[in-house]
Amino acid sequence: MSSTESTAATRLTRKGQATRERIVTAAAKHIFERGVARTSLDEVKAEAGVSSSQLYHYFADKHALVLAVIDHQTEAILDGQEPLLSQLDSIKALRAWRDLLVGIQHRLHCQGGCPIGTIGAELAETDPAARKEVAGGFDRWEASIRDGLRAMRDRGELHADPDKLALATLAAIQGGLVLTQIRRDATPLAVALDAMIDHIASLTTSA
Repeated sequence: MSSTESTAATRLTRKGQATRERIVTAAAKHIFERGVARTSLDEVKAEAGVSSSQLYHYFADKHALVLAVIDHQTEAILDGQEPLLSQLDSIKALRAWRDLLVGIQHRLHCQGGCPIGTIGAELAETDPAARKEVAGGFDRWEASIRDGLRAMRDRGELHADPDKLALATLAAIQGGLVLTQIRRDATPLAVALDAMIDHIASLTTSA
């Protein structure tokens, strides 16, 4: 959560926080299914069961709500990968994490793509604030991967640059998710991650 969002949230009562979260969750659902442009505030209000005055009490406009959705989706992505994401310090752990990501796509029937990647692709050239927020979400995801790989390097098990490998792994995920969404088949994500993890394995002491 951004510092501005965090400060605003701490000022809310428990009931106010619940209402705000309900609005964001409703907006996230519609944006994930239909995109930002095709999601209206009227649809969000109906989904969340709130009035216009309630919605505008928490969000100045649709743009502010979209930024909150990006934050919400980032937290959902990272939380959904725990505890594996914080322990990617072995090839075994990387493969278990790969199985989790592929399994998530099977459960979603390969629909929607990456919740923040799709928003970023839609708004990157027209909304600098949204692009920056999405980039921040990707930075956090990449950092979690990097931490595990750095731990492997620090133990003397990995003989390569963990920073570059982490970025390449995240890029493999994003590319795999795009093809998975388009083909409605999780194979591209599975193959991309398998290839990346096999490459990392080839750079370890055990190889």
